[in-house]
Amino acid sequence: MADDLYAVLGVSRSATAEEIKKAYRRLARQHHPDANPDDPGAEARFKQVAQAYEVLSDPARRQRYDTYGTDGPGGPDLGDAFGGGLGDIFDAFFGGNGGGGFGGGRRGGPPRGGDMEVVIDLTFEEAVFGTNAPVTAQVPSPCDTCEATGAAPGTHPDTCPTCDGAGQVRQVRQSMLGQMVTARPCPQCGGLGQVIPTPCPDCGGEGRRPVERTYPVDIPPGVAAGNTLRLPGYGPAGPRGGPAGDLYVHLRVAPHARFTRDGDDLHHDLHISPSQAALGVELVLETLDGVEEITVPRGTQPGHVFRLRGLGVPRVRGRGRGDLLVTVVVDVPETLDEEREALYRQLAALGGEDVAPPDTGLLSKFRSAFK
Repeated sequence: MADDLYAVLGVSRSATAEEIKKAYRRLARQHHPDANPDDPGAEARFKQVAQAYEVLSDPARRQRYDTYGTDGPGGPDLGDAFGGGLGDIFDAFFGGNGGGGFGGGRRGGPPRGGDMEVVIDLTFEEAVFGTNAPVTAQVPSPCDTCEATGAAPGTHPDTCPTCDGAGQVRQVRQSMLGQMVTARPCPQCGGLGQVIPTPCPDCGGEGRRPVERTYPVDIPPGVAAGNTLRLPGYGPAGPRGGPAGDLYVHLRVAPHARFTRDGDDLHHDLHISPSQAALGVELVLETLDGVEEITVPRGTQPGHVFRLRGLGVPRVRGRGRGDLLVTVVVDVPETLDEEREALYRQLAALGGEDVAPPDTGLLSKFRSAFK
């Protein structure tokens, strides 16, 4: 947050809380990634606006920012390691009431929306070479009718009377260490600090409603089944103008009829006959990249592997590609006609090999009658 937060929202340093809120809502709608699908910089601007609003909407954090600036001691980021600001730490241990510039106030305005998960189905080739796949989902989005306020047109939210806008209620109890103060979200406003006397008729006071959206998702080459892509800011909008969560896209890949995958390598079984294995053969193999010629030498044994380099899967986090491993499978005929059986017996005799005698039983004659 090196930029002037007031300049990011386009307001003066003396702007009221309502002016800051209106500026945030206007800019959030203007720069939301949904409204700028072709602008790669929209997401960064949207996050910058949300970060500026997070600081300036909190009275305590705004005071520290006005006093010290972004990089000064006690600036907006101080205390984040403890899960909150200095005011929360002082209140928890000393039962403060928000005076003296610490504590009090809301912690960052409307909450962030939750995350959302969807699944995209890819073909085997799309996973290997990458693609642009659309994903459609019902996504909670800012309500246009109430401009994400949750209040019916012509009305406005009121400060919660239970927590006085703090979004928290504190309970004081005595312990052996003295007075202890605990805080929990306000049960009336749910931690938002505001109540809606007249809810918006379209969103019921949520400030958001489900909208069917289709996002083009760039699938990089080399992804695998089970991989997940994260799209920041494309998830559900937060209630009443809160920043959007993230969209997680899980990938599901269909199997291939001829290839299997092992990491970045592809495997294929090349079926040849005993004669081709013994005498050699030149074959044409259809790969994912096109036609490749494979020369099978004379005397190739079953299980021999030909490695076709660079015809495997692109490496997602590196350069180059894996290999295509072609394993020789010798197909032995399950049945033989009389002529082929005679030839095999001649080959066995020439090689001095012992083989089973001819099948001359009744069952063999029965089979021959139906050939």
